[in-house]
Amino acid sequence: MAWLYLLRCADDSYYCGSTRADLERRVSEHNAGAHAGFTAARRPVSLVFSQEFDRVDDAIAAERQVKGWSRAKKEALIAGDAERLKLLARRRG
Repeated sequence: MAWLYLLRCADDSYYCGSTRADLERRVSEHNAGAHAGFTAARRPVSLVFSQEFDRVDDAIAAERQVKGWSRAKKEALIAGDAERLKLLARRRG
């Protein structure tokens, strides 16, 4: 089992990650500053989205995909707004 998760940081930015660990523990670790990097300077963080995967490889692939998304797409995912997500996914040209 593995998780894709999105955190809202104190500065209102989003952090996307994946973990094999217990999700609540992972969020607690971010809030404790145990992971140097993006969230360490933006605490506290709160969990705003999570998705469970059977395989860690799938969670990592989803993380890479979501990390490349715009803020608007991430917010549509958080809101569970599939129609807006589809609209934002369309390529402009």
